[in-house]
Amino acid sequence: MNFWDKLTDRLARHLIRKGTLDVTYSDGTRIGYGDGTGPAISMTIRDPALTKRIVLNPDLGIGEGYMDEAFVLGDDNLSGFLALIMTNMRPSGMPWFERPMRALKFLARGLAQFNPRGRAARNVESHYDLSGKLYDLFLDADRQYSCAYFPRPGMTLEQAQEAKKAHIARKLLLRPGMKVLDIGCGWGGMALTLARDYGAQVVGVTLSHEQHALARQRVREAGLEDRIDIRLCDYRNLDERFDRIVSVGMFEHVGIPHFREYFRHVKQMLNPGGVALIHFIGRADPPGVTSDWVRKYIFPGGYCPAMSETSAAVEKEGLIIADLEIWRVHYAETLRAWLTRFEAHLDEARALYDARFTRMWRFYLIASEMAFRHAGEVVFQYQLCHEVTDVPLTRDYLYTAPDTEPAGDTREAAGPDCMAAQ
Repeated sequence: MNFWDKLTDRLARHLIRKGTLDVTYSDGTRIGYGDGTGPAISMTIRDPALTKRIVLNPDLGIGEGYMDEAFVLGDDNLSGFLALIMTNMRPSGMPWFERPMRALKFLARGLAQFNPRGRAARNVESHYDLSGKLYDLFLDADRQYSCAYFPRPGMTLEQAQEAKKAHIARKLLLRPGMKVLDIGCGWGGMALTLARDYGAQVVGVTLSHEQHALARQRVREAGLEDRIDIRLCDYRNLDERFDRIVSVGMFEHVGIPHFREYFRHVKQMLNPGGVALIHFIGRADPPGVTSDWVRKYIFPGGYCPAMSETSAAVEKEGLIIADLEIWRVHYAETLRAWLTRFEAHLDEARALYDARFTRMWRFYLIASEMAFRHAGEVVFQYQLCHEVTDVPLTRDYLYTAPDTEPAGDTREAAGPDCMAAQ
């Protein structure tokens, strides 16, 4: 074993306390780690340079090592491998020789997450302007690229995504004719639901050219151009006011230096008596840093914040947190459904890009699922308003209808007043 192999051995001995990991190093040396419990995960290192990459940056080394096939796993059991690492990381933490680099990354995270308008647009394009055919391989037909809601076992992905939208709509306390802003509207699914099923007038904004084009096409095909306006612009460029504001899966792209700026704009754009619902991935742990691998390959400039960081920004901008809900395993189940669909179309993914990209995307989906199951990732839903009386006194209104079926078109049931408001 060379110098870097020995340091990797020390890293593994420190980290893997529970479970079983069997590693075959590039020189043929085989070492077992853990307490021998659970199913054994086998790892074979093919590239002698991999251990140096792992020691210098474990997160990037493992991710790129999988993409490049610098190591292979028995039965390609990436889920088991990452679950083993993540379940051990929380109690074990990083060894002493990794901690200085971690501290430096924490100090520099503001620079890594500095997202002025131009940079924010480029960051979005790097992920959301990938081929639309890629997203067709694993998303539902409505292209909901965020956490679904599973209030009962056995729900399909489609049912759970409809349940998510219905739950959010109830939190918004919508009435027909209300003007709604959708920050980070994606491919238009939420805007279509709020306009079609709840009678809202919706302005959706996105920085992705691909999303903007498809969302506008979907609006035209639905015959809702009089109710939905999809714009290619930064929310910070808006100078309008809205009765309701919704944002699903966008706040993760804001970045710490812009948290107060974000909520300042929400407050300025929200009418008196209005309600905002901000849905995003966060962490149950204290403030941290974005994975280097995720930042390089998936979401540049992104960060999933702690509740303490988010709430501080909300409080400083003078908004009221009327309700805070935390979804835990819902996103893990969503990601499992996406992975199952993606793995059923691996050949199509390779044809769109190549084998390395396909392995990257598989790593992304599996690592994300394991993070929600084992590493403290959660989803926060912040319901915000100006005054404490702007929403009902209890949460009973959220559960007056089941979260198990699509919302359905409510315009006819709303009667003449609804149609007049349109």
